[in-house]
Amino acid sequence: MGGALRRHWPEYLIEAWALGTFMVSAAVFTTLFEFPRSPLHSAIADANLRRALIGIAMGLTAIGLITSPWGRRSGAHMNPAVTLAFWRLGKVEGIDALLYVVAQCVGGTVGVLVAAALLHGAFTAVPVNWVLTVPGTHGAGVAATAELCMSALMMWTVLWLSSSQRYAAATAYAAGTLVAIFIAVEAPLSGMSINPARSLASALPSGIWTGFWIYLVAPVSGMQLAAVGFRLWRGRRNVTCAKLLHATDQRCIHCGYQPPAQPSPDNLPSGELQS
Repeated sequence: MGGALRRHWPEYLIEAWALGTFMVSAAVFTTLFEFPRSPLHSAIADANLRRALIGIAMGLTAIGLITSPWGRRSGAHMNPAVTLAFWRLGKVEGIDALLYVVAQCVGGTVGVLVAAALLHGAFTAVPVNWVLTVPGTHGAGVAATAELCMSALMMWTVLWLSSSQRYAAATAYAAGTLVAIFIAVEAPLSGMSINPARSLASALPSGIWTGFWIYLVAPVSGMQLAAVGFRLWRGRRNVTCAKLLHATDQRCIHCGYQPPAQPSPDNLPSGELQS
């Protein structure tokens, strides 16, 4: 573990930062649209429209994090279920998977605590309520089924696109689009998590654990099913890497890629210096 920490600590910190930032964004936008005394809440009476706008904001947040320089370095999993699916496919080492999961849980929780410190009761009180994910009025069974299906679809989409030379660049945008659609359409059923660390980040500081098992079991199970199905369909070798966006200017601790060394100005031929 010590060797992995020394070599890969930047990627672990990035995973913590990414989910923490995502949770701050979720807190801010949900409060802006759902806090009863917010001007946006007063201006937009339709709850479905407000939820759709929150979904768009969170989809854009996900895209921004995945395509950011730091996101391109760690692979921007931001989700233990994603990390464990890539681990199942043999694309993430066990120690990296463990420390990614720890970092995601810590980072997400810190993000919620920061939001609570900044937004106070507007964030922690009902209806925003720590942006908790809890089963809707249709019950735990429906919530669990919805989380399982969304998680499987998300992971299948990520694997299919990121493993394609033609469509790999679209992975981040497809993932962000799914986040937006899921929030807009499915959130009344389960709160839309598909991420155990995201649900833990809200449950831990709030002390509200209603249906929490759903958000541990369903996302991991759904993404594991997608990973197994994709491997049976395409083979493990066709999964190129554990990054959602494999940039050529960032190292990859998963596949071992190193960006080409940039020549020093002192080592360039004089003609290149002049040009």
